[in-house]
Amino acid sequence: MASTGVKAFLLDIGGVLLTKGWDRDARKRAAAKFGLDLEEMQERHNVVFQTYETGRITIDEYLRRIVFYRERDFSPDEFKQFIYEQSQPYPDMLDFCKLLKACYNLKTVALSNEGREITMHRIQKFDLPSLIDFFVFSCFVRTRKPDPAMYSFAMDQVQLSKDEVIYIDDTPILCEVGIELGIPTICHSDVATTRAELEKYGLSLP
Repeated sequence: MASTGVKAFLLDIGGVLLTKGWDRDARKRAAAKFGLDLEEMQERHNVVFQTYETGRITIDEYLRRIVFYRERDFSPDEFKQFIYEQSQPYPDMLDFCKLLKACYNLKTVALSNEGREITMHRIQKFDLPSLIDFFVFSCFVRTRKPDPAMYSFAMDQVQLSKDEVIYIDDTPILCEVGIELGIPTICHSDVATTRAELEKYGLSLP
């Protein structure tokens, strides 16, 4: 096994370990299922979602702004259940990261933009504590990527130098921020390419 100086991962969640929690495609599916005007819902979402993602309002307050500002023939609980059902795992990536963590005794930090209730559902549903040591979610720290403070919070958790850490994210602009901050960064698209990139850092499985 090759030697490596890497001691920790900063891992995005949606798009890397799990599907996105509540993205445009999920909102499109919700609009179709519940008979909503997608354009109107999206406009309202754009106004309030950052406030929700940074933990300043609850999911009920968020939904009251984008859906339940008028009477509907379905309940907020039905709509929330639909939101939670959109989250699905990427088993290959989860298993791969767990194996690497075990092989190299890596620290792992979740570095993710996500609202609190969706976050808590995903942590519990997919047993993320079995992989993640520290959770730096936007809803917990009251800011969101690409704010450099998010990355600083993550680095504070691992207490390592930047060259001992690898950041993995699927969003190019957020990867660019990691690179600008001097953190070795992999822009994830699939397990095979990420695995090949990690091998360059000496992280490979037998």
